[in-house]
Amino acid sequence: MFDLQGPELMPGERDLLAHPAAGGVILFTRNYASREQLARLVAAVHAVRDPPLLVAVDHEGGRVQRFRPGFTALPPCAALGRLDAKDPQRARAMAREYGWLMAIELRTLGVDFSFAPVLDLGSGVSQVIGDRAFHSNPRTVTRLAQAYLDGMHEAGMAGVGKHFPGHGSVAADSHCEIPVDGRSFEAITNADLAPFAGLVRAGIDAVMPAHVIYPEVDTAPAGFSEVWLRQVLRKDLGFEGAIFSDDIDMAGARGAGAHSERAQRALAAGCDMVLMCNRPAALAGVLDALSALRDPLREARLARMRGRTVGSERALEERRGVARATVAALANRETAA
Repeated sequence: MFDLQGPELMPGERDLLAHPAAGGVILFTRNYASREQLARLVAAVHAVRDPPLLVAVDHEGGRVQRFRPGFTALPPCAALGRLDAKDPQRARAMAREYGWLMAIELRTLGVDFSFAPVLDLGSGVSQVIGDRAFHSNPRTVTRLAQAYLDGMHEAGMAGVGKHFPGHGSVAADSHCEIPVDGRSFEAITNADLAPFAGLVRAGIDAVMPAHVIYPEVDTAPAGFSEVWLRQVLRKDLGFEGAIFSDDIDMAGARGAGAHSERAQRALAAGCDMVLMCNRPAALAGVLDALSALRDPLREARLARMRGRTVGSERALEERRGVARATVAALANRETAA
């Protein structure tokens, strides 16, 4: 899965998308001008191949919301955690509406899924996670993320829990350096790993591992670790969905070699799809390096990430009005606080 340069497909990009190792597109703010333009771009990507390529985006809310004009401004997920401290039942109801609204505004334009929800703990240690996390308490994160996921599913969108087994307890930003979390496996299991275990039981569709090294468990970052992906996630937690690597161009992945080697190592460790962003010069080489790596089980897991159509346009518009009012109330509460 890789990125595009602008708001429409360029001729060279069509050729890359037609490559047998291409699996999908991740969109950024530079790919968005209007809702109508985005719908055309997504349709053009889907039309390149049959079955269609996946189209995804990071659209969590708060700081990480790629599309703004024409979309509801979503408050950070930490706002739901703050509400939970006073009114847990209302917070869960709002989380479901939030997840539904985020998803339906993307699904009506053809985007298959958003890389959400964040399952990291908001421990106050990691600035890159910060208010993207629902809460610092694993049980609260699990409750709110499950409601958020329920809303996504209602809107016809699969969910991706990130960043397994937890990025919230290390200060370093894996975009810029390689974070190291020196805690024991028991400490990670009792805290950061708990929301992932809970969401696996709740039926989350996909997981994205962190570019973090946990040396008490393995010397490789989680996204390149068979211990974390094949043993802990697949075997111990019983996860059967798709695994997406985080961006292999991030600093946290650089210890795994050149881009093509990083991609091969991520797949060998247990990832089903590799993300590479903002590195167009290396893209053709990575695609060629992965050409022969076909796996029917991997492809079946990824096929389940395609978006579903739900409800009539009229019914969706009525429902959207309710969800917007709910999210606006949450945003107003944050402003007043």
